[in-house]
Amino acid sequence: MFVVVVDFEIHKTHRTDFLAAVKQQSYDSLNLEAGCLRFDVCIDNDERGKILLYEIYASDSEFQKHLNTAHFEAFDRITKPMVRIKRVRTMTLHAGGE
Repeated sequence: MFVVVVDFEIHKTHRTDFLAAVKQQSYDSLNLEAGCLRFDVCIDNDERGKILLYEIYASDSEFQKHLNTAHFEAFDRITKPMVRIKRVRTMTLHAGGE
């Protein structure tokens, strides 16, 4: 499985709007994409402007499909000015002694 971890730092004035948009993005990804298996939105307990996304896709190709969906493109366009810093990491999930 293909894992995507995204770290965001959001401008203080946009936290509420960003959270609404990212929660909708999570919902859309899980409900509209068969290849999206998990999409968690995590908010830092101490610094509420730091948000981490933990996403699991069936494969790298399913993640590439995700990047081309209308809902992702809209999310990316709408939230881009809200973001101070964005860092994306990709990983391969190995579990159960693989």
